[in-house]
Amino acid sequence: MAQQIADRRDIDFVLYEQLGIESLTRHERYRDMNRKMFDLVINEARNFAIKEILPLNEEGDRAGLVFENNQVKMPEIFHHAYRLLCEGEWIAVTDDPDVGGQGLPHVIAQGASEYIVGADFSFGAFGFATHGAAKMIEVFGTKKQKQMFLSPMYSGRWGGTMVLTESEAGSDIGSLSTAAVKNDDGTYAISGNKIFITAGEHDLTENIIHPVLARIEGAPAGTKGISLFIVPKIWVNDDGSLGAANDVVCTGIEEKLGIHASPTCQLAFGGKGKCRGLLLGEENKGMRVMFHMMNEARLGVGALGLFNASCAYLYALDYARNRIQGRDLDDLLKKDAMPVAIINHPDVRRMLMWMKVHVEGMRSFVYYTAYLFDLAACAESEEEKTRYGDLIDFFTPIIKAYCTDRGFQATVEAMQVYGGYGYTRDYPVERLLRDSKINSIYEGTNGIQAMDLLGRKLGRKKGALFMAFVNEVQKTITKAQEIEETADLAASVQESLNGLKNLAVNMGKTAMSADFKVAFAHASPFLEVTGDVIMAWMLLWRASAAASELKKIENHATGNQRARIPKKSKNPAFYEGQIKSAQYFIQTVLPITTGKMNAIQAGSRSVIDMPDAGFGG
Repeated sequence: MAQQIADRRDIDFVLYEQLGIESLTRHERYRDMNRKMFDLVINEARNFAIKEILPLNEEGDRAGLVFENNQVKMPEIFHHAYRLLCEGEWIAVTDDPDVGGQGLPHVIAQGASEYIVGADFSFGAFGFATHGAAKMIEVFGTKKQKQMFLSPMYSGRWGGTMVLTESEAGSDIGSLSTAAVKNDDGTYAISGNKIFITAGEHDLTENIIHPVLARIEGAPAGTKGISLFIVPKIWVNDDGSLGAANDVVCTGIEEKLGIHASPTCQLAFGGKGKCRGLLLGEENKGMRVMFHMMNEARLGVGALGLFNASCAYLYALDYARNRIQGRDLDDLLKKDAMPVAIINHPDVRRMLMWMKVHVEGMRSFVYYTAYLFDLAACAESEEEKTRYGDLIDFFTPIIKAYCTDRGFQATVEAMQVYGGYGYTRDYPVERLLRDSKINSIYEGTNGIQAMDLLGRKLGRKKGALFMAFVNEVQKTITKAQEIEETADLAASVQESLNGLKNLAVNMGKTAMSADFKVAFAHASPFLEVTGDVIMAWMLLWRASAAASELKKIENHATGNQRARIPKKSKNPAFYEGQIKSAQYFIQTVLPITTGKMNAIQAGSRSVIDMPDAGFGG
């Protein structure tokens, strides 16, 4: 069976032919870098992922974790791979070398992550969580805190978490009950219980640093009274050495549908009254600090939706090419006809096409958003930096929700391609399906992301974020209208964009009216259609770039130019595939999106007006 995680040819297409990221090397920040270096990083990530991480999947899924005496033991094979992760300095790829990072562009780190995290998220989550926790300390910590924590965390010697959720509060973080009382030495006594803490306890690192949300005694109610604390599992002395255990106890781990080798922990802080923490940032400003990590995590989880979809698609494609079953429809009445690979069957091709276009569209979307971080870092004016930041803010809830929903659906389609075999543990799509479902729940459920898009992002700065997005789509449409192969597709995307603009205005007005609950009942469908328009944009952009490359190939031919293009040549076939992808999505999926927009515009009140008893049960 092909051991594939991502399509390297497609990654290169997005990086160099769609986005043109080599232009970054003209800026001071990346002037010592070049494409050769970028390719080397992604190649190393690919080799590491395929040789060391991908094999962890099966054993991690089957063996799971061992929880004994409040401690979690990881599968033994994880230890070697984790040492290699640290030696390769993969945790802090984009961070400044002054704090232990490699200083690479975010978009290149995205390519590396597609292999390292995509190979096995149960494993990749350790670096993922640690980086987010360390980044908060880098941005909001004191000089002393940075000296104490950054190097061991970015190197992977210490792990990190994100400690928000409590059993009673759930997603309502403002209702948390974990308490903090200031001690005479400036530390805080922390007491409370937290649940659903990824990598909250394990034996891969010598220490685990927990950023914990808690309320200081006497602080205001709700989110305005929440502070954030650095709570090490093992206390860290002022000189960086490790002290005594810090009264942080893992009281249990969750038995889950998927990601069986990822410890999802229940943690008790201060059960013996001896848990200490350090204030991170200002008192009562903890949510501002934590959202820095949460936004990074939401983008990362959205990317994980892409990674799962890519793996599932490549496995299904390989299976469809090699599984021989049934006669070709052209030979259906020929009793002596030989069976063919199932990729020849139209409905199988339909499922593969659906997966292909969504994987390609999501890859472009995720990489483009990562690229915006690099463009913002290289911006020559505050206005330019703000524009890139507005786009990132607008895209964050969409990437998280849309890509995780479509990523899960891709695993469903992949299982369907396999048929009965896909439902068994003999093939990897069964595990991919189970593992990928958590993505729509992680870091704020997708319903919360939809509310964020409608309630916060759509109207922010009087609609400036939304219009920044519209303007970028319009640039692609204008360019595509000038290319023969994409002109008709551009007209269809323009129509959908206009429809989305009208819908956004209506949704914004309704959300501010007495019927605001009706608007929020349609928030998730609104996010979905916005994501569909973004997919159409990305696929049109890709098709335009591919059409330009095909022209270059044709210009090297003579006579009947298109007839002279070698049909089995990899590049022409790849570029033709990009145009076909755009045609499929824009001509087949986008009309359904238009119907969904019409349904949202109608504003049915049925969800809101349904009596509670009317739901039955």
